[in-house]
Amino acid sequence: MTTETPRWFTSSYSDNGGACIEIAANLIPVRGTVPIRDSKSPNGPVLDVHADAFSSFVDGVKAGGLGSGVAPR
Repeated sequence: MTTETPRWFTSSYSDNGGACIEIAANLIPVRGTVPIRDSKSPNGPVLDVHADAFSSFVDGVKAGGLGSGVAPR
């Protein structure tokens, strides 16, 4: 068990419209995961995503392939 405390942050691209997530990237070296939570519910559940899967997700978003119905190539 680790005693590392998550340092939560919201993306600077967030428009503060209420549909935001927060991540704690500081735990990647310790746990190999990226904790994710709903910014409106800081005491709610946390989803731990493997760092490689989170990186693939971010790459997909940057490529514009998510939400368009077409996968990036």
